[in-house]
Amino acid sequence: MFVRTIRFNLLTLLGLIWITLFALPATAAPIPAPPSVAASGHLLIDFDSGHVLAENNAEQRLEPASLTKIMTAYVVLHEIRDGHVSLQDQVLVSKKAWRTPGSRMFIEVGKRVPLEELLKGMIIQSGNDASVALAEYVAGSEETFANLMNDYAKRLGMLNSHFVNSTGLPAEEHYTTARDIARVTRATIKEFPDFYKWYSTKELTFNNIKQHNRNKLLWRDEAVDGVKTGHTESAGYCLVASAKKDGMRLISVIMGTASEEARAKESQSLLNYGFRFFETHRLYGAGEKLTSTRVWKGSQEQLRLGLNRDLYITIPRGEYKNLNAGLSIEPQIIAPVSAGQPLGKVKIALAGEPVAEEELVALEPITEGGLLQIAKDTVLLWLE
Repeated sequence: MFVRTIRFNLLTLLGLIWITLFALPATAAPIPAPPSVAASGHLLIDFDSGHVLAENNAEQRLEPASLTKIMTAYVVLHEIRDGHVSLQDQVLVSKKAWRTPGSRMFIEVGKRVPLEELLKGMIIQSGNDASVALAEYVAGSEETFANLMNDYAKRLGMLNSHFVNSTGLPAEEHYTTARDIARVTRATIKEFPDFYKWYSTKELTFNNIKQHNRNKLLWRDEAVDGVKTGHTESAGYCLVASAKKDGMRLISVIMGTASEEARAKESQSLLNYGFRFFETHRLYGAGEKLTSTRVWKGSQEQLRLGLNRDLYITIPRGEYKNLNAGLSIEPQIIAPVSAGQPLGKVKIALAGEPVAEEELVALEPITEGGLLQIAKDTVLLWLE
């Protein structure tokens, strides 16, 4: 099928849209190779576009240690949003939760603790006891909660992850990847921005015991506002960090380094690389009209086309002026048309190389026209 193609330079989008070929591609500025990272696996992505800026062994299944708690928190936050539990709920601390080894919030067996306090204890101080208490309260047992974690992981597309506990303590068949843990981190920031602020909290006091967030980057880089550390002997030292600078947010994942200092140093190195050599732009907003097209046999002849979600791209610094875009639209659109119906593509290129592609959709519904309109358009279509 022949598809009409409209191509234009991004800088003219809000002015005239002209039908032509892509401009001759410019040569993109060279980007140095990412820094070498001493870790079992790592990943650096842009939050808005999802563009990968650096990676190594990002699909390798690794022990996540307390990075697991990013998923634990994500599940609990969903349960709060869905109204199944609330921040004000008083959670009875079980003997199992109280006895859980590793990092602790120091909750006491048999006492009730507000769910909000437990959630903060898990996020800020990485309390294993808090994680188990939350899991048991939300799902009845930690084992059932782990099933919930796996269900949410599948929804997020975390195809190389499997959880058997809420804490990240070593266990067979408990694993994730750098790419998967970045997925749930990105989802957390996007879906729960108010709760995400807790990940930047530097200290927690509970039962008159003050403890500090183990993420050293919170003190070293004011752009960093999360996310989570992890460590066991078998997993090594891990860190998921996120930072926002000049409107650009990056997420770095470091798994399996040799020390606390190493995970902080390697994370900082990745973040510095991303901010120095790349920039992210929001090209078009969801629901924004990009063009109009003819509709046949409809109650109206013109249909507005756009995107159903914001389109972000991440490109080398200084290359925005060299971007080109093209719209490909179905040649004959016949009513009825539903709002959101895919009717073409938006394609973005830099130096002749594709950067992004999104579906071009109807921004409004168009019903079938009257008999006279249908008859008229039928004849016109014959003559085309």
